[in-house]
Amino acid sequence: MTRPTIALSEETREKVSDRASYVSVIDRLSKASVDKHWDAYADVPWDDPDCQVDPKDPRWILPPIDRLGATEWYRSQPVEMQAEIGLWRTATAMKIGLQFENLLQRGLLTYAYKLRNGSPEYRYAMHELVEEGHHSMMFQEFVNRSGLPIRGMPKSLDLLARIVPWVPRLSTEMFFIFVLGGEDPIDYVQRKMLKNGHTMHPLAETIVRIHIAEEARHISFARHYLKHRVPKMIRIRRWTLGLLTPGVLGIMARIMLSPPGPMVRHYGIPKDVVREAYQGPLAKAEIRDCVGKLRELAVELGLVGPVSRRLWRANGIWDEPRAARTAGGKTARPDGREAR
Repeated sequence: MTRPTIALSEETREKVSDRASYVSVIDRLSKASVDKHWDAYADVPWDDPDCQVDPKDPRWILPPIDRLGATEWYRSQPVEMQAEIGLWRTATAMKIGLQFENLLQRGLLTYAYKLRNGSPEYRYAMHELVEEGHHSMMFQEFVNRSGLPIRGMPKSLDLLARIVPWVPRLSTEMFFIFVLGGEDPIDYVQRKMLKNGHTMHPLAETIVRIHIAEEARHISFARHYLKHRVPKMIRIRRWTLGLLTPGVLGIMARIMLSPPGPMVRHYGIPKDVVREAYQGPLAKAEIRDCVGKLRELAVELGLVGPVSRRLWRANGIWDEPRAARTAGGKTARPDGREAR
């Protein structure tokens, strides 16, 4: 079976100085969803002989850029055990991803429920719901085929699952901060995995490429929604949003990047190895880096002041904002083609 090459799309970044420019961005994102989208079962080669999920397949071995994969303990394990741990890590990331997207979908439905007739946001929200549904199906199918007892998010976060879908009723701006808090860290990790030259299992690579391509649109929508709405918020609401943002981003980044407890216990990973991999200087730097674009956005929106900056530091995610980067010096469109 011939597998199509799926380009790594970049998010759209444009000025939205007025309603017309904001709507123009949304209309283009909606068109991109029509022109370039993927089906969880038609476009993923589940039955390709080369894509079967074998826990002993060495293509599951974690690369050195993975914090656990870089430890001496992991590299000293038998190849088959390294492969199974890598599969567990991959399947857990997908399970957490589909659980997050479940929250996102429910929140989007709450957000869309009150939108007026003719709202361009309504149409885009429905496109995103469909795409997130296909992502959830892809992720769950992968988890099922792994055959491992994957659990996903810690049970302690069940309260989060109950609250988040209702956040749009209180603040749509806070909801889309939450959306970016879940989408940006995993997008950062997935792009890093693909760009470092590590040979991935072709099934996982196909799923990741589809996810990146469509999440670029979802991230673009959330970013431009905030750029359009936050400047219009009254001062006290904007100040409150600025105080809440670092806590949300700090929690979400750690959920997405932390080691799954069941995996640690199942394989008897020593506590000092876990500390080395996930609590050391490199791990802390990765936490900061994975929210780098969100930090820049928060500064741009005026959400970072003397008090909130201390909260960013307390959550371990503050760094001086850097200028926005583009891939290879070029700006890519959300459909994966480079803008000229």
